[in-house]
Amino acid sequence: QVQLVESGGGLVQAGGSLRLSCAASGRTFSSLDMGWFRQAPGKEREFVGGISRIGGRTRYGDSVKGRFTISTDNAKNTVILQMNSLKPEDTAVYYCAADEGRFSFLVATTVSEYAHWGQGTQVTVSS
Repeated sequence: QVQLVESGGGLVQAGGSLRLSCAASGRTFSSLDMGWFRQAPGKEREFVGGISRIGGRTRYGDSVKGRFTISTDNAKNTVILQMNSLKPEDTAVYYCAADEGRFSFLVATTVSEYAHWGQGTQVTVSS
């Protein structure tokens, strides 16, 4: 079973930055495709970005392209979401997700493609 623990959320002013981390355990980190999603009150869970285990490709949701960056620290079994130029509309609970056994260069972008989820961390951007 894969366990995911997010950290790094908080309150920040518009234009500021936050760095979210997700520590994975229970499986070899290199066997996992990793992703970030977010969910604001009353809205569906939205794809933020992901990184494929094969080839290390990244992909981002349209609303965060150019502002958010995903990376991994394989030594720490951690995926990082660097969020810059934050906007009030980025306010949401951010979830880390993982899947295993995928044999694709493509980044998984939908909720149903990920089998494992963290508990979420709140990000609030004030105007």
